[in-house]
Amino acid sequence: MGKSSDAVGEGVSIASAAARLAVRNHILVETISRGADFDAAQVGEFAQETLRSLAAEQEEAAALAKKQRKSAWGKFSDPDGTHDYRDRDTRNLRKRHSQYVKVAERLRALAADPDAVAQLVEAARDAAWGDVEGNLQRRLQVESMTADADPDYARMREARMQALRLVDLSRLASQARRRPKSEA
Repeated sequence: MGKSSDAVGEGVSIASAAARLAVRNHILVETISRGADFDAAQVGEFAQETLRSLAAEQEEAAALAKKQRKSAWGKFSDPDGTHDYRDRDTRNLRKRHSQYVKVAERLRALAADPDAVAQLVEAARDAAWGDVEGNLQRRLQVESMTADADPDYARMREARMQALRLVDLSRLASQARRRPKSEA
C-alpha cells in the first residue's frame, strides 16, 4: 500500500464524512423544519445524489490537475505563486489527477451500492438523532434549572437583571405602546 492509495483512501474518507454531514443536515431539515416523516428511501436517494455530486467535484479537480499539468509542461522558470506550476511539478500533478479520478470512481461505486448507501443513511440518521438528543438535554437542563442547583446563579444574577431591564422591560413597554387603547 503506497502513498497514493493512502491519499485515495483519505479522500474517500473525507468525502464520506462530508456526505454523512450533508445527509444528516437533510434529515434534520426535512423532519424538524418541514415536519416530514423520516423516509429511508427518499433519504437514500438524497445520499446517492450527494455521493455522485462529490464524485463530480473530484472529476472537476482531476480535469483541473490535468489542465495545470499540460500548462506546466516545458516551463522551467521560477514560479510566480503557489499555483503557478512548472515542468518539475508535472509528475505531482499527474499523480494528483490519478488520485482524484480514483476517489471519484470509489464515490460513484458507493452511490451504486445499496448496502453502502443504507449504511450512510443509518450513520447520518444516528448523527441527526444525536444532535436532537443533545439539544433536548441542554434545553431540559437549562429549563429545569433552579437557583439552588445553578452554581453560577449568584455570579450571573446581575447580568440577568441587566438583560431584564434593558431588553425585556423595553420590549414589553414597546408592545404596550403599540397596543390599541381599546385592548388596554
